[in-house]
Amino acid sequence: MTSHNFRKVFISKEAAVYTAALCLGLFHLAVVSGVVSISTMPLRLIHVAMAFSLLFALRPATARLAGTKTDLVLSLFLIAAAIGASAWLLSRWKAIAFSGGLTTDGDYYAGFVILVLVFEAARRGVGLVLALITLVFFCYPFVSPYLPGILSGRGYGLERMVLFLTTDTQGVYGIPIGVAATYIIVFTIFGAMLSRFGAGDFFFEISIRLTKGLRAASAKSAVLFSTLIGMVSGSAAGNVAVTGTVTIPIMKREGYQPHQAGAIEAVASTGGQLMPPVMGAAAFIMAEIVGVPYTSVMAVAILPALLFFGSAFFVVHLQAVRSGILPRETDQSDGRPLHVVLLEGAPFIGAFTVLLALMLAGFSPFKASLWGMGVLIALYVARTRRIDRDLIAKTAGSISEGARNVITISAACAAAGIISGTLGITGLGSKIALLIDVASNGYLILALMFTMIASIVLGMGLPTTAAYLILATVVAPALVKLGVPMLTAHFFVFYYGCISTITPPVALASYVAGGIAGADVNKVGWTAASYALTSFVLPFAFVFGPGLLMQDGVAANALAIVTGFAGVGAVAAGVIGCAIRPLSGLNRAAALCAGLCLLVQSWPTLVLGLVLLAYLLIQQKALPQMSLKS
Repeated sequence: MTSHNFRKVFISKEAAVYTAALCLGLFHLAVVSGVVSISTMPLRLIHVAMAFSLLFALRPATARLAGTKTDLVLSLFLIAAAIGASAWLLSRWKAIAFSGGLTTDGDYYAGFVILVLVFEAARRGVGLVLALITLVFFCYPFVSPYLPGILSGRGYGLERMVLFLTTDTQGVYGIPIGVAATYIIVFTIFGAMLSRFGAGDFFFEISIRLTKGLRAASAKSAVLFSTLIGMVSGSAAGNVAVTGTVTIPIMKREGYQPHQAGAIEAVASTGGQLMPPVMGAAAFIMAEIVGVPYTSVMAVAILPALLFFGSAFFVVHLQAVRSGILPRETDQSDGRPLHVVLLEGAPFIGAFTVLLALMLAGFSPFKASLWGMGVLIALYVARTRRIDRDLIAKTAGSISEGARNVITISAACAAAGIISGTLGITGLGSKIALLIDVASNGYLILALMFTMIASIVLGMGLPTTAAYLILATVVAPALVKLGVPMLTAHFFVFYYGCISTITPPVALASYVAGGIAGADVNKVGWTAASYALTSFVLPFAFVFGPGLLMQDGVAANALAIVTGFAGVGAVAAGVIGCAIRPLSGLNRAAALCAGLCLLVQSWPTLVLGLVLLAYLLIQQKALPQMSLKS
């Protein structure tokens, strides 16, 4: 093939991908808006077929084959297989449902093809780790009769497993794919639209203005900027890639060492998935699995998210004090009047306001996001006073980009459907819960420790959505079995699934930040883990203290807010080893102990924490100087 012909194929491929993604996005917008009425199973079948086709077109089989004719032919074959198998199941779903589950050989062959494609999509889209984890669970029914003890089971044949996982809504086409085809794709389009219409520039300027004149202004603006962008992106590594290229060089110029700048950005970007109103994709899946409105997930997430970022602010400030970084005027603002900046940002402010107001009023998240997008476009037109090709290109590009952004999430959701379906049909899920129960001997604190370890290990090397989907099906039921409320148990594993992206030895967000900062990625990872030490404690605190999840009385909730922020401040001082001046080793230990005691919601620990904190403050004579300004 000549270079000219290859270029033509490449260009036509790009145009085809853009158009296919645009069609996928428009189809789902039409469904969730009510313009198109479609049943659950056909919606999920069409979503998987289109999402997988895009994934195979965009992601090469291997890095070595990228751009070659072999990869093109292989991708076209997989696309044809995805469309063909999905079309067969789409033509058969009514007959299978109305007959009570009677299937044919054709259903088995189509289902087998779909399962193979799920493994390949998970490998290409998310990584080999998820594909292998899914394969291990899928193989369990075939080897369970030969396993010892509690892991032993009666087993199932290949045909039974294939048909169960592909012709029912308890496998590949289960809740995770359902959420990806409704909630998640709409929010990825919403996020892409915010980005294309300039929300990133607006958020960055607001962050710079809010932190101007503060000590460690660049780092604090990075934390605030990453929080705002993280609410839209929902991906820690992706957030680092977007915001880190701006914030990390500024922090390095201000005086932070490269590994410190990278660690700060990795921590801040990770927490963006925890911040309402638009949390990561996993939060929407959590609401569906637990069976609560998304606003309930937002309610329990708000204080932990604020404590996470409060801790980040304390860390960057105290690190600046310890490093001798003084406040200075930033040169990142162009000096425009604030009202001009806010006027330019009116479409984004209006979109978020409408989104939050409608969700609080009881609208579904995807309906609220549709209205948010409508308001964004309307206010943008009102501000620019024109409807032109640029507006159409931005809107179409946003829909296409948002659809492309959901394909890897859909691959993870389909793989998670295999895992959850296998756990359900074999009873392995209840066995794992029993194992944790037996290992902890009924002690909740031990069960939480085991769950934390499992969550961090399973979350390593996986995006948050994939990590949460595995954790929600494998380990969260163990906590529910021990009496932890279901929403609290799922939020517990969701939280650790988020921070696994900065937990060595495999820390995706830290790796990206290290590359941008030009620092050793392992050093960035361990520094980020130390900066986020509070995050490893908070989930335990909100299990034992429901006030941290705003699930207690008014007085208890208010006390949780006060003691929570005091606790994360004390932990930050202990981690950095500095308050107003450097702390001795003994005082660092006292600060850590004070912080942990304040975070644990009980009166004895509260009194001990306050005593230790008062001792530190008096010793450093810091009571009049605890401002974040110099």
